Amino acid sequence: MPPSPVSFERATMLARLADETFDVVVVGGGITGVGVALDAASRGLRVGLVERDDFSSGTSSRSSKLVHGGLRYLQNREIRLVYEGLAERQRLFKLAPHLVKLLPFMIPILTRDGVINPKIARALGSAMWMYDLTGGVRIGRFHERLSSEEALAHLPTMSADRLASAYLYYDAQTDDARLCLTVARTAAAHGAVVANHAAVVGMGKDASGGVDRVMVEADGRRFDVRTRLVVNATGVWADDLRALDEGTHPSTIRPAKGIHLTVPWTKVRNDIAVVIPVPRDKRSLFVVPWGDLTYVGTTDTDYDGPLEEPQCTPEDIGYVLNALNHAVTTKITPADVTGTWAGLRPLVKAATSGRTADLSRRHSVTTSGSGVVTVTGGKLTTYRRMAADAVDVAAARLGIGEPSRIARIPLLGAEGYTDPPPGSSEATHLASRYGSEAPLVEALLDSDGSLARPLVPGLPYLRVEAVWAVRHEMARTLDDVLSRRARARILARDDSVAAAADVAALLAPELGWDRAETQRQVDQYTAAARAERTSAGLPEAYLAAALAPAAPAPGRDGADRAQAPAGRR
Repeated sequence: MPPSPVSFERATMLARLADETFDVVVVGGGITGVGVALDAASRGLRVGLVERDDFSSGTSSRSSKLVHGGLRYLQNREIRLVYEGLAERQRLFKLAPHLVKLLPFMIPILTRDGVINPKIARALGSAMWMYDLTGGVRIGRFHERLSSEEALAHLPTMSADRLASAYLYYDAQTDDARLCLTVARTAAAHGAVVANHAAVVGMGKDASGGVDRVMVEADGRRFDVRTRLVVNATGVWADDLRALDEGTHPSTIRPAKGIHLTVPWTKVRNDIAVVIPVPRDKRSLFVVPWGDLTYVGTTDTDYDGPLEEPQCTPEDIGYVLNALNHAVTTKITPADVTGTWAGLRPLVKAATSGRTADLSRRHSVTTSGSGVVTVTGGKLTTYRRMAADAVDVAAARLGIGEPSRIARIPLLGAEGYTDPPPGSSEATHLASRYGSEAPLVEALLDSDGSLARPLVPGLPYLRVEAVWAVRHEMARTLDDVLSRRARARILARDDSVAAAADVAALLAPELGWDRAETQRQVDQYTAAARAERTSAGLPEAYLAAALAPAAPAPGRDGADRAQAPAGRR
């Protein structure tokens, strides 16, 4: 009999937040916030965490889903940043082997009028060696120079007459929302009191002017959470939270919008990730396989719109499709796009203006006069380093000398995990998401065979995962399940809308929804997904049609495509 899952029950968590006094209250349930909670709890601190929406619902579910050093940062001579990123990549291979998987990347070397630019070729070669020295040695993988024929085998839709050769190197891929949720649950396993859909609406101060409580609103009621110190880990909303403390509205964050779009894999046929150049621009885009789909991104542009639900625009879609169609011979149109997502990076403002793509991804930790510690900047890969630095500052203010232990703490599902043998697509899929906890999900599946059906037709997620998400992962809404516990909205937006009523009916008895609430959840999800499509100027497209059988690429059957975070048949 498999062991019981870690307690992650929201009603209990909310009651404890109202009743207990904490050393640290973390505001923000993105990857940085949950990392801070895990780091602080593992040092023996009493930790609470509140998230206004759902875990990872902001930037942390809308990244490129890569765990990497950032090859392009070498161009900006940020060698230390790359080194730190690759060191964190190596840690995550050990601490979350079920969630973080090695992924080969290819950079094609293209010709212009049949001639290779020798300067570009030399620069790429030098960058590859530097990347090997800073990270490849750790994983025993080094870059290779590929012939044009070898490169075409990895991306057979590429134009052969422009391809001179390519470089192959290695990084890693993860489901960012899954990683964030797993860190949150691991923090709870170490004693942190964690709750989503709980918004901070105010702060209180003691007689000396130090913040000693936050006012939280959850489920229509307000209560105070008492604490010795607050850590602000709200990402692009950091200045909004600081305004509750400082009385003015600081301006320290420069949001940068990154967008991705998803197309059927049959349109691209890449068995590894590929870096493609953007015509007439100094940027590149990633083309990354994910199961039967491929996603492409990211852009990097200044953003001054609403921070909630940033949208892809027709211009964004045109920019990405133009680059993709410049690299492949298949004609990919907006009608082929099955999903999109836009995220905002919380870049720390620089003293000088310039492109957001050129701003550093370094993080910053500051402390206000009332003792609120704010951590901003950084990226998904370096969340552990950001968390440790923030808790170091918090612990010093609290007079606690315990060092960080987070670099040695396996995430839930890691201990005892081994890659499943080839064969069962169901076992492989569940193992890639739950690791050594997969038997717990399988036990639930054994109790009700109907839960083995797909959650959304055409995608690998099972109905059992939605039930598990409500019972053990604090999913509270239809969007929590379809957008983050499963990634249906970003992979197959319109198909997820078509399945929304069925999924809501599955969740209703678990969450105590009556008929009116069930319909409200469906309507709300449908409206958000359709607004997303309308903002991007995309026609309706259903995945079942988009994935119609096509002739296989010469010499390939798709079986050796890279392992996707969402699981693979």
